[in-house]
Amino acid sequence: MGRERRLFVAITGASGMVYAQRLLSVLPEAYHRVYVTASDNALDIMRDELGVHSLEELIPKGVGSSFSVFSPADLYAPPASGSHDYEGMVIVPCSVGVVGRVAAGVSNDLVTRAADVCLKERRKLVLVLRETPLNLVHIRNLALLAEAGAIVLPASPAFYHKPQKLDDVVDYVVDKILCVLNAGTRLMPEWCER
Repeated sequence: MGRERRLFVAITGASGMVYAQRLLSVLPEAYHRVYVTASDNALDIMRDELGVHSLEELIPKGVGSSFSVFSPADLYAPPASGSHDYEGMVIVPCSVGVVGRVAAGVSNDLVTRAADVCLKERRKLVLVLRETPLNLVHIRNLALLAEAGAIVLPASPAFYHKPQKLDDVVDYVVDKILCVLNAGTRLMPEWCER
């Protein structure tokens, strides 16, 4: 039996909650344990965009993975420590405010602390940015994080796969997240398989 695969998903206050919702629905195919948190702003946007009133409502029911939900204020949660073994972290959607705090080394909540842990421990840190246009401050913060080892993955769907509905567009972005994580599961065929 192999090592337990663990991943941390943080949902922050940017538009694009459908990406987080879809990612959480497919992670049980690849991970034994998924840690999840959401900022207060994220909860407000979830309510507006998805009609969801709590983070627990986004967690898929009756799946193989074990989900653990943490308050963003919980700095005693397992992902807050470099001594806890997990593969990495996805911030989806990722606000530019969180980008700025992580780039500056400000660990004022579980999201920013776990991102700092991923950078210092050389674990995967995937930032699914959903902001446009970007100003120079955003670009410099993103460059700094990329230099530190983060993967900047803008929620920029492609259209060569001829999406027929919104779910197809969302799946494209979530598939990119799964690919950079080396999750071992896919939502889209590879380019040569189309």
